[in-house]
Amino acid sequence: MKLQNLLVVIDPTREEQPALARARWIAERSGASLELLACDYTPALDNALLVAQRDLERARLMQQAERLAWLERMAGPLRHDGIAVTCHTLWGKPLYRQIISRVEQNQPDLVLKSTSRHGLLKRLFLTNTDWQLIRHCPQPLWLVHQGEWTGQRLCAALDPLHESDKPAALDHRLIGIAREFEQRLQLQAHYLHSYIAVPQTLAFNAELLADYDDYVKRTEQHHRQAFDNLLDQHPAIDRRMSFLEQGFAEDAIPEFVRRHGIDLLLMGAVARGQLDNALIGQTAERVLEEVECDLLVVKPGA
Repeated sequence: MKLQNLLVVIDPTREEQPALARARWIAERSGASLELLACDYTPALDNALLVAQRDLERARLMQQAERLAWLERMAGPLRHDGIAVTCHTLWGKPLYRQIISRVEQNQPDLVLKSTSRHGLLKRLFLTNTDWQLIRHCPQPLWLVHQGEWTGQRLCAALDPLHESDKPAALDHRLIGIAREFEQRLQLQAHYLHSYIAVPQTLAFNAELLADYDDYVKRTEQHHRQAFDNLLDQHPAIDRRMSFLEQGFAEDAIPEFVRRHGIDLLLMGAVARGQLDNALIGQTAERVLEEVECDLLVVKPGA
């Protein structure tokens, strides 16, 4: 992954901007330039009754000018420290479509956005910008949690058997990013594969139940072999930093993140059918609900 141009989504509704702080941290270590993007939409300035369209347009332009000036003030300290910064504003809704339109236009190497925990209701009805960006953002998406950033460790969550319908190339992409971040950002890379055996209480036939312990061992060996085969293709990886964990991904990955003090979690995501997304969501989305670190989501070919 190149780290030359970063798009930073600025949230006009919050005072702190964790995504901007993280982008600055990256730029200081990589020399990347930043674009600060703020998106606005006020229903009262869209189709207000008894107000001429030219007056509404003038009001929108004034609001955009004020927002741009606000971004320019935010960019001042960054420029003073030698970081190249541009600023841009957009008007419209929904927010995720505005962000994606800018991503498609400028093709940044990385998109950064602040995030926080969200309620199940928003997730279920797909109204949250984070979920939509995870699904649709064509470039790598770095979701920044609030909290103290130590910038020491990252973890690439891998799926060598592609049981989450991920193409094989995506794991290699995640490893490549982890290696590059280790070299350029000095983040110590960890490599994790989690798997789950059928619980004994759910054994679906008598033969499996009678030979359950052996089944568990065979399952572990199968996943370990696949994990080893994947890592063998990247001989520069320190194998002491590879970990095989048993458990559902949405449980095992957050637990690993907490136990090892991970600052950044790398995950692959593949868009699936709309019904799948509405009812289940993707592993990356479920993990986001649980982890307390930053999350970098990468798509195939991104």
